[in-house]
Amino acid sequence: MLLVLDVGNTQTHFGTFDGTELTQHWRFATVRDSTADELGAKLAALLDLRGLSFADVQGSIVSSTVPQLGAEWRAAGERYLGHQTLVVGPGIKTGMPIRYENPREIGADRLVNAVAAYERVGDACVVVDFGTAITFDPVSADGEYLGGIIAPGIEISMEALTERAAALPKIDLVEPRTLIGKTTVDAIRSGIVYGFAGMVDGIVRRLRAELGADSTTIATGGLAGAVVPFTKEIDETDDLLTLTGLRLLHERNT
Repeated sequence: MLLVLDVGNTQTHFGTFDGTELTQHWRFATVRDSTADELGAKLAALLDLRGLSFADVQGSIVSSTVPQLGAEWRAAGERYLGHQTLVVGPGIKTGMPIRYENPREIGADRLVNAVAAYERVGDACVVVDFGTAITFDPVSADGEYLGGIIAPGIEISMEALTERAAALPKIDLVEPRTLIGKTTVDAIRSGIVYGFAGMVDGIVRRLRAELGADSTTIATGGLAGAVVPFTKEIDETDDLLTLTGLRLLHERNT
């Protein structure tokens, strides 16, 4: 069994593969100061819920946007899994030429997503990841990682709005009842959902003007479901794209 871990700034998403089949996956809040022992205990508890144990894990790979947690997960792998956990970063074999001035600056999850998307499409494509930030990562028809675009994420924007404007309340991110809000909550909800949908469509159209109009656009990330239904340029949504990319990278490095 292969264990794959996607450590984001807000959530950690991990799963287990039996060959190419994803058999289980879980999410939990990312705690930046977690130790290897705390991570090991959490992992053991979640595996146990599915009748699994450390002994079932023959390999593991982690991508982390929180640098210190990459090291802690590596230590947890050595201590509890009995093998060296592969960490996505400089030196890893991706099979993808990187056209970035400093490849070390690329978020590990962004690179993993690009690998998974190109493996699926086999042609020019764009990944839009709705995470703490909203990232756009284009891949050329020849399978080259071209660079990216980073915008503030939905939750960050909502938090900034309520913190800076004392009279505005916090809201739940659900479908707006109408375009024109009749209450303050409805007005904020409409602005967030339709505003981000418009931004995503606008950026994707500009990317397609460079990559080609037929470029496939795949959305992923925990908040994709709140915005993608209101976009016109997203072709498909895959919440498990990063986990699939991690499996592919593990195969290419073992």
